[in-house]
Amino acid sequence: MLTTTKIPRVIGHRGAKGFAPENTITSFRKAKEIGANWVEFDVKETEDGVLIIMHDDDLDRTTNGSGKLISKKWEAIKNLDAGSWFSSEFKNEKIPTFDQTISVLGQLNLGANVEIKPCPSRETRTAIAIANEIKNKWPKNLPKPIVSSFSMESLLAAKKIEPNLIIGALFEKLPPDWKKIAKEVKAQTIHLDHEIVTKELIMEIQGEGYPILTYTVNDQTRANYLFELGVSAVFTDYPWKE
Repeated sequence: MLTTTKIPRVIGHRGAKGFAPENTITSFRKAKEIGANWVEFDVKETEDGVLIIMHDDDLDRTTNGSGKLISKKWEAIKNLDAGSWFSSEFKNEKIPTFDQTISVLGQLNLGANVEIKPCPSRETRTAIAIANEIKNKWPKNLPKPIVSSFSMESLLAAKKIEPNLIIGALFEKLPPDWKKIAKEVKAQTIHLDHEIVTKELIMEIQGEGYPILTYTVNDQTRANYLFELGVSAVFTDYPWKE
């Protein structure tokens, strides 16, 4: 195994995205309450360099704001409602900062997969900021996070800042030169869409020593099948206690 970190088999996707508004503190608390030991979430950057937990490049889908995040300062978005779109029960839920999230994870004793999700053209800048934050503020009581991204540029930049990071290379489809890419970014885990996973693919990846994490698996029967094939972990919108 290329990583000694014990990765749980079930990781809450964007917290517990099926039960609470994604990428919010409430969603992380919900995942813990259900029994998840780890969550996954996306980190982006505001125009003025504040790291926040958000998936989309636009504010429209998950907040009552609108427009491109890349052009917004933190002051303009910190009071947006990031919960009502999901349910009125979560009205006035706020977009959390990465700093705030790290603190809550420490309190909850909740491990994490931190996905670098840069706005276009911010691949290096955002990765460097995230790596520095992890290096300086990650709680001592938590296992080291996995830092993943679809952006290999981001992974290279993050690893340069903090060589001890556990890097997860994210792929929608496994490219023919995946081994070369994984070595270049010093990946220790490979993350794939569960729909492309086959026994042959798993044998190929495991043959190189990489644990395989698959997204987004919302059916426990499917998850169990993937575990039988050799998948190490699944990301799910509906985490369950193992």
